[in-house]
Amino acid sequence: MKHLPSSAARRALAVLAAGTVAAIALAGCSTGGTSNGGAAAGDGTFDSVKTALEKGGEITYWSWTPSAEAQVEAFEKAYPNVKVNLVNAGTNNDEYTKLQNAIKAGSGAPDVVQVEYQAFPQFSLTDSFVDLAQYGFADFEDDYTASTWGSVTDGDAIYGLPQDSGPMALFYNKAVFDAAGIAVPTTWDEYYEAAKAIHAANPDAYITNDTGDAGFATSMIWQAGGQPFQTDGTDVTIDLQDAGSKKWTENWNRLVTEGLVAPTTSWSDEWFRGLGDGNIATLVIGAWMPGNLISGAPGGSGNWRVAPMPTYDGAPASAENGGGGQAVTSQSKNPALAAGFLWWLNNSEDSIKIFLESGGFPSTNAELSSDDFLSEAPEYFGGQKINEVLADAAKDVVKGWNYLPYQVYANSIFGDTVGQSYQNGTDLNKGLTAWQDALAEYGNSQGFSVNK
Repeated sequence: MKHLPSSAARRALAVLAAGTVAAIALAGCSTGGTSNGGAAAGDGTFDSVKTALEKGGEITYWSWTPSAEAQVEAFEKAYPNVKVNLVNAGTNNDEYTKLQNAIKAGSGAPDVVQVEYQAFPQFSLTDSFVDLAQYGFADFEDDYTASTWGSVTDGDAIYGLPQDSGPMALFYNKAVFDAAGIAVPTTWDEYYEAAKAIHAANPDAYITNDTGDAGFATSMIWQAGGQPFQTDGTDVTIDLQDAGSKKWTENWNRLVTEGLVAPTTSWSDEWFRGLGDGNIATLVIGAWMPGNLISGAPGGSGNWRVAPMPTYDGAPASAENGGGGQAVTSQSKNPALAAGFLWWLNNSEDSIKIFLESGGFPSTNAELSSDDFLSEAPEYFGGQKINEVLADAAKDVVKGWNYLPYQVYANSIFGDTVGQSYQNGTDLNKGLTAWQDALAEYGNSQGFSVNK
């Protein structure tokens, strides 16, 4: 989830940020973190949650989303016996650091906390979140896309509910492609040829920008079928030279080493200018992007369109890029009530409507298939029904992806390893190998047993 300065932009920055947050060390990491204050466990059904909502009480919710205040207000109106204390404990890594410290201290964690998908393993592995299966949350699986549900679960354990999603698609400037006489690429080979043509026609123009970002790289490896991170308890395997990783680098190396991607940092003023004036012609990015283009690059209004993400063989394939949900922490003294708020937050039509109005992209199948959602035709995108493309992308997310149990830390050192390959215009495989070595060393120091 990434929301800055608009709701969708902040969702983007959260994954793209490179702030450092260490993973919780396994040795003693859950001390004081698994207590629920003596609250009774659920009976496997939603009944105890309904009872808790009717009885009421007071809970604390940590969130950085702009929609949170309006959602809390609507919830308290629907359940007047419940008081929700909303706290902005910081965006992504800042919040995770505070949460980590509260878990180690055994007190100070909120009842409900916002968490990006890539950070869920860091906390769920150490029993920092309540398993919501005890409250009948397994019944909600079919309400969400498979990729987002998989991001908040581990086997039969359910550690949260998805809020938004970021299936990837190709956002492209139609005016640039038309001027160069280039068809919209459907494969990565066609994308490479389009990159050469666009840069040849205008040396100041590039098909896209990329200075090295962990969230983008892992999503691209995901789309290529890579599964570089595997975890079984404390055993971790890291293979950033697997078939999918190499498939991505074989493709993307051509763009990096031949200088076909703009050396422009995402979310900078220069980046937005490039998106507005056509000097950055495409973005391969999550479905939360439209609001950012509309607010940040008004000069491109009417020129932009959305197409399926290019693939290696022409068959539909996408990946998630960003997004997250909420979890109930194990320190909650009233986990049933906290679970009720979480259920309302990410499963009620009223709450989801508020979130979507703030620029979020849904994770719920009902919204993704609704006529109102699919018929939206923003003028910025030339009246195209862009959600039809984005909803299809959600269906085409490649299965089998896993994050590291210390992915937040992993992303923070991406610039020191793979980022060097970008800076030098050299083989990305060298950078991925350096990243792998650093991640193995770190994981072993934290009590994991890392194979590579």
